[in-house]
Amino acid sequence: MAERNEQRNPFRFGALALDDSFMDREDEVAELRSDVLNGQDVVIFAPRRYGKSSLAWRTAQELVKRRVLVAQVDLMTTPTKEKFAEKLAKQIHENIASVLFRAKERLQVFRGLRIAPTVTIDPEDGSVGFSFEAGRRPEDVDATLERLLQLPAQLSSERERKVVLILDEFQEVVEIDPDLPKLMRAVFQEQPDVAHVYLGSKRHMMERIFNDENEPFWRSAKQMELGVIPVALFRRHIESAFTRGGLVVEREALDAVLAVTGGHPYATQELCYALWEQTADGRPADRDGFERALEAVLRSEHAHFSLVWDRATSLQRRVLQALAREPGRPLGAEYRRQHDLPGPSSVQRALQSLVREELVARDGPVHHIAEPFLAEWIIRDAS
Repeated sequence: MAERNEQRNPFRFGALALDDSFMDREDEVAELRSDVLNGQDVVIFAPRRYGKSSLAWRTAQELVKRRVLVAQVDLMTTPTKEKFAEKLAKQIHENIASVLFRAKERLQVFRGLRIAPTVTIDPEDGSVGFSFEAGRRPEDVDATLERLLQLPAQLSSERERKVVLILDEFQEVVEIDPDLPKLMRAVFQEQPDVAHVYLGSKRHMMERIFNDENEPFWRSAKQMELGVIPVALFRRHIESAFTRGGLVVEREALDAVLAVTGGHPYATQELCYALWEQTADGRPADRDGFERALEAVLRSEHAHFSLVWDRATSLQRRVLQALAREPGRPLGAEYRRQHDLPGPSSVQRALQSLVREELVARDGPVHHIAEPFLAEWIIRDAS
């Protein structure tokens, strides 16, 4: 076989898709940008690996160019309210106060907090860190966090600058403290000129937070739904990426990639990454390369899918096997007969669990396996 292609692989998966790795979503970026400029709160719904965080980051890049102040906190990294306060204070200092004030004035914005933070300077890069002493009275912690949540609106108003607070993995707010959503909602509803953008990887929890009338955030934000990227747009992106790298991707290989992934953002990038790696210098990416690439992806995902399979009940496995062979209506009598499934009530319970775990997705009455490669893996390794 010819020597492996040594050009830098243009496809990215796993990390945030930025710059050339970020594709399409122009309409979603424009919509989110407009919402933020209008001070509109937005919650972004999408299955896992659909690029919610990448969309937020790309939009943030554009907003900064328009002099919007952008602070972002990942709640997955803040298991306590004290840690949340630390991350929030750091973002306010780095991305709001540092833009608005001279160096000697920046820390003054934190004067008057119920709990005074310990401020440290990193000797390597000079960045400022904050820590809040653990073990303080809960009411003091709440008062400190409430004040920090108020600061972006206050500072933006004083300096007449728009501001957005992006909260990733927002469903973790309930794990940090079940009462924290009440405190945050009480603050945010008094900030009509501040945009709050909420992202989360556990859809069923995010839907409960924003769609349950008993929750503080009920109907508090515009809901944006991310879907797959249209196949035609992905096709152009893939062809362009190969061309920029001096390679050609044959139509048959490209059709095969998109037939498997259906425009799923993460899966398409992952499979194209593998296809690029299987392509030799001077030769096109062809159908044989696609088959090798798919085998490589399934090998890399084997440990993850095996864990998913081990955790599934016997009935859930039967439902997954049926859906891998044929997406459809598992509650229907004919479908259950063809795939040897039990009565509708049992299948419904299995489906509800699989949907909650985001292993199965539903489009109207039709169910299908959410992760494209999981269906391929089940057919090859678990059937």
